[in-house]
Amino acid sequence: MDDFSFSVFPNENFLDLRLFQFGWEQCAPLHSFGPFVRNHFLFHYVISGRGYLDADDSNGVTRRYHLEPGQGFLICPGLVNTYCAGQHDPWKYVWLEFDGLRAAQYLSAAGLNAAQPIYRAQTPAMAQPVEETMLYIANHAKASTLNLIGHLCLFLDALIQSSATRREVWGSRLQDFYIQEAVNFMEHNFQRELTVEEVADVCKLNRSYFSKLFKESMGCPPQEFLIRLRLSKAAEQMKSTKAPIGEISAACGYPNQLHFSRAFKKRYGVSPREWRLQNKGQSQV
Repeated sequence: MDDFSFSVFPNENFLDLRLFQFGWEQCAPLHSFGPFVRNHFLFHYVISGRGYLDADDSNGVTRRYHLEPGQGFLICPGLVNTYCAGQHDPWKYVWLEFDGLRAAQYLSAAGLNAAQPIYRAQTPAMAQPVEETMLYIANHAKASTLNLIGHLCLFLDALIQSSATRREVWGSRLQDFYIQEAVNFMEHNFQRELTVEEVADVCKLNRSYFSKLFKESMGCPPQEFLIRLRLSKAAEQMKSTKAPIGEISAACGYPNQLHFSRAFKKRYGVSPREWRLQNKGQSQV
């Protein structure tokens, strides 16, 4: 029989980074999960034992990765995946499911994405903070939301610093300035119709070059970031106010409520109405 711990994070009032679920599990031989598609990023770190991951990349090509202790694997949203414990030495792993406006950016800094989902540390010692921060979260489900989000930040920092595929160069200071200008502009204008060309023009860059810089820095195209921003703002309003969903969708840049509902369900896995019912009465602290 499997031994495991599983918890659900009780709050989504964090836009840059959000924690959804977390836990650890000592799997039985050949215990598998999938094929399945996640709505958020899911990272497993192998504490002991072995297993494998079958994952589709962004082109729909399935690859198999064999993992051992000290390694980890990233499952990206929207892609089919299956993972399975070994028959003779089944793995024990700790896992975090998270997302947020800058989640892809931080994972990209660690060199992790759909094409490269496997985490390997530069040295075994450098992997220890990754394991320790993940286990802290998994074993402290009753800690405050700020405490857990803080440890999620520490986990991502440890992941970036230790990863053998870490991106050493994030870009010039001028590039960082452009991206920050773009993010600030979108955060102040997401309520209205907004095009990539307009955002690029604010940065005084042509559209194609701006899109390239933005994706390199943030881990997703500017249009995808804008969608995530709008939906995150909508989720925040659905939890903190009693405003009608149609009014919230219009206030977050979706004058067509049907288009909003489709985009929301694609992102969160449930309709806006279902999401609001599931999150009704949760703590705002």
